[in-house]
Amino acid sequence: MAVSGAVDPGPPAAAAAPSPAPAGAPAPEHLFRPISAEDEEQQPTEIESLCMNCYRNGTTRLLLTKIPFFREIIVSSFSCEHCGWNNTEIQSAGRIQDQGVRYTLTVRAQEDMNREVVKTDSATTRIPELDFEIPAFSQKGALTTVEGLISRAISGLEQDQPARRANEEAVAKRIDEFIVKLKELKQVASPFTLIIDDPSGNSFVENPHAPQKDHALVVTHYNRTPQQEEMLGLQAEPPPEEKPEEEDLRNEVLQFNTNCPECNAPAQTNMKLVQIPHFKEVIIMATNCENCGHRTNEVKSGGAVEPLGTKITFHITDPLDLTRDVLKSETCSVEIPELEFELGMAVLGGKFTTLEGLLKDIQELVTKNPFTLGDSSNPGQMEKLQEFSRKLDQILQGDMKAHFIMNDPAGNSYFQNVYAPEDDPHMKVEHYERTFAQNEDLGLNDMKTEDYETGLAPQR
Repeated sequence: MAVSGAVDPGPPAAAAAPSPAPAGAPAPEHLFRPISAEDEEQQPTEIESLCMNCYRNGTTRLLLTKIPFFREIIVSSFSCEHCGWNNTEIQSAGRIQDQGVRYTLTVRAQEDMNREVVKTDSATTRIPELDFEIPAFSQKGALTTVEGLISRAISGLEQDQPARRANEEAVAKRIDEFIVKLKELKQVASPFTLIIDDPSGNSFVENPHAPQKDHALVVTHYNRTPQQEEMLGLQAEPPPEEKPEEEDLRNEVLQFNTNCPECNAPAQTNMKLVQIPHFKEVIIMATNCENCGHRTNEVKSGGAVEPLGTKITFHITDPLDLTRDVLKSETCSVEIPELEFELGMAVLGGKFTTLEGLLKDIQELVTKNPFTLGDSSNPGQMEKLQEFSRKLDQILQGDMKAHFIMNDPAGNSYFQNVYAPEDDPHMKVEHYERTFAQNEDLGLNDMKTEDYETGLAPQR
């Protein structure tokens, strides 16, 4: 069963002349300011708009703000003083992410119903136990909770029930029975699964146990299909042209034009093929925006998936250990047992940096969680983050010894061995057979490279 966003009658129609800008309004280059309850200058813009309920003029308020992990968003709120109708929604003002994201949450207790959720209009919501689905683009984007998502679905189903009871009594009866099941979910009488699948990659589900791993929440990043690219209005990349002769790119830095992911201004990306000693070839891409100063780098493996997975365990005992080079691929997970911390695959992407640089990236990623800052935080979460940050600072300053574990099922990650070609006494490298689940994550179970034409022979 599917539900549309009937509960939202639609956007607040055509806007009339905007009201004068409030005093102290930010300059155009600072339209999207970080969200903060203490920023008195961050005021919404008011626009006189037509009410689609009574067709008289109401007021639309727009707030352009920035949330960590969700980039820029536009929060809009419409209210009509004549008929009392109101409508709120959020829209992503940032770019579509490089990969889609799928959140699979197992709801077991009432606390899970209070998890905050950022759901964009391109996200699909499913509850497999009820065979229930809210299709993409059927509801406006919302900042709500798990319980709020279910309540919104119930309101959408109940809205047209009076008309159905008059014209289609059998259909109305089945929908009433289904609404009862949805209301039972809010009581969490039995566990159920909530799946939010967003091809744009801009949705988010709260992890209340941060910085520890959330065992009830599985986050999967994936490449979009051509149908999803078309749904988002993205133009598919044309197939690369075949070159008659293979070019040697080892001694050449390639440059191509792109747009800055922060300010969207024209920028240039440099790409180079690099041979890492005692390892393999990798592709390093770096973007530097001259307009806003934003810098980013990304590393891709230049070879195939290795026959065996690799697990690297390094014992940090000296501040000089933080200067070692580290290559973390997109398929590599990171674990620090002393901090009870685990970083999943594809969270930070591919990086070629030092151990100190990677630890600082992890610290920035954890401490800037949008649901642990400002009004969304609670004392327990803040204490956990402060304790995690304090211990990580001790490791960075060389005051605390710790183990740094890199687990890459694809075998494409690297940790510098300063004793090479001899063994490093503080580093242990293990090669292991991948499990079926790991091969599934890498897309290897469905890949057939030998005798793949055997099944087609009888048809020829």
